[in-house]
Amino acid sequence: MPRKVVINKSGGVSTINVQSMDMPTPGRNQIRIRVVFAGINFADLLMRMGFYNPRPPYPFTPGYELSGYVDALGEGVTSFTLGQRVVAAMRNGSQASHAICDTSRAIPLPEGISLEAAAATPVVYLTAHHMLHHLGHMEPEHSVLIHGGAGGVGIAALQLCKWAGVKRVWATSSAPKHNIIEQYGGRPIDRHNEDFVDIVRKETEGRGVDHVLDPIGGEHLKRSLSVVAEGGRLYTYGLSAAAPTSKRSRIKALLALRKTPKFDPLRLMTRNRSVFGVHMGTWTDEEVMQRQLTRIIEGIQEGHLHPTVDRIFPAEEVQKAHQFIHDAKNIGKVLLKFSEKEE
Repeated sequence: MPRKVVINKSGGVSTINVQSMDMPTPGRNQIRIRVVFAGINFADLLMRMGFYNPRPPYPFTPGYELSGYVDALGEGVTSFTLGQRVVAAMRNGSQASHAICDTSRAIPLPEGISLEAAAATPVVYLTAHHMLHHLGHMEPEHSVLIHGGAGGVGIAALQLCKWAGVKRVWATSSAPKHNIIEQYGGRPIDRHNEDFVDIVRKETEGRGVDHVLDPIGGEHLKRSLSVVAEGGRLYTYGLSAAAPTSKRSRIKALLALRKTPKFDPLRLMTRNRSVFGVHMGTWTDEEVMQRQLTRIIEGIQEGHLHPTVDRIFPAEEVQKAHQFIHDAKNIGKVLLKFSEKEE
């Protein structure tokens, strides 16, 4: 039976569940995909909580990425065939058993890349690649600081740095996750017991780094900007400071939102630094999107990139999956499973 994840209203994990749905029909230049796996991202949690925009009005089906099989073709579609394995980067709505996708946002999946790996790829690798390469023009001699180095985007960024030959990479995480950072050539920083500002300034002799990736937001952004080198870039792409866990109240989450800095363009100008806000769900240049996704798939084929799946939850356990991410238990991606690979 066709079914979908639905966020009914803003709030805790109890506001999200799985509901039945009518079978959707693809329109012109669209395909329908029988979804096997759909990724969960931090943006899904923040949208559920009402802290993230843009988002559809409640109730809505979240999800920016999926993998599965083409099972219906819309009018004018000649570039896909029925039964073809695909990976797609969606604007929303991937967390369903069947999803409608514009052909410009899906690519055929080469043999040798699993559906699990494919579903773990679009959001985190596109986000990291877009920041470091499309916006940042990263070069081997550059330096990079990655916050949340053991998360989905963090691991993707570490792998992209290694692929590009970048040697000076720092990454923050909790101490038990330092091995994943070291595995990809990064210098781990214990986010609970060490001060990344002191470490980066000391180890760069006060210069700072060329790229800082910050998914935390709030007043943390000010500290990140303080270690950006002349000509460097700060990328903000999340707001995990506003996502309460079992140890963080909703009031504290709202305070984190209020502490998000307003950047002074004159100070940025005089210090020759830049701040980029990144949200691939709202990126509209689909040619750039597809070109980057194709390059990422090539990187997986060539063995440079290794999508990391931490855990796969049945779709019906979506509440448990959200809480798992809230509690920062994952290393890499969390997926929802909607169907078997072959039916």
